[in-house]
Amino acid sequence: MEVEKKQFKFKGKTIEELKKLDVREFSKFLKSKQRRTILRRFNEIEKFISKSKAKIAKNKPIKTHRREFVVTPEMIGMKIQIYNGNKFVSVIITEEMLGHKFGEFALTRGRVSHGKAGVGATKGTKALAKK
Repeated sequence: MEVEKKQFKFKGKTIEELKKLDVREFSKFLKSKQRRTILRRFNEIEKFISKSKAKIAKNKPIKTHRREFVVTPEMIGMKIQIYNGNKFVSVIITEEMLGHKFGEFALTRGRVSHGKAGVGATKGTKALAKK
């Protein structure tokens, strides 16, 4: 028996069908907040996609500060570097990211790892600080 790989579908459409759609037509398959964001900024998103395709042809990295852009089907497979306020975080766009914003994949706050308390931070270490 052959195990068939399940094809990814987004709201009942395959990726090939979604890539044929315009950015505004794709927005009809999203929830209201993402749909409104795309409809307000579709010119900027289309300009970003065309510029990034030109950069891919020249083997240049795609860098952006635009964390509010919504991932569209034409972006699938692109390696985009998204600014998180400190540095550029490299992200490869996959099918599961459709409809999400860039900022969700480049976290601005790092994980906190608490170490030992410093001298003077606790009551027991105040005696040590006076010596």
